[in-house]
Amino acid sequence: MLATARLQLQHLPAHLTRASWPGQLTILEEALSHLDALDARWQETRAQLPEGTGPGSAAYVDALDEHHAECWSYLDDWACHGRVVLDIQAAARRASSRPKRPQLPTLTSPRSGHGARGR
Repeated sequence: MLATARLQLQHLPAHLTRASWPGQLTILEEALSHLDALDARWQETRAQLPEGTGPGSAAYVDALDEHHAECWSYLDDWACHGRVVLDIQAAARRASSRPKRPQLPTLTSPRSGHGARGR
């Protein structure tokens, strides 16, 4: 999704974009990277919990609360800037739906000999 938005942004005409969009995409990419790392760490933490320490137990809830606390700022980045992906998609649709300049037919004058048959 982010890679698609980044690619679309590169191909959009400047008049359909906002200067803030590249920076917002960078914020989202960095937040996603941190969330991926935190998820991997959470998986390790869960695996290291003592046998029988599952959802609902005090140790599990404490570990999960800590994990969630570490994730909040990155989730907040997504809440604040995630709309940019939709904005870029909308701009890409506008760009692709804009009519191309039509080729106007060459008009000929009846006096030039090209417009009249059999004369």
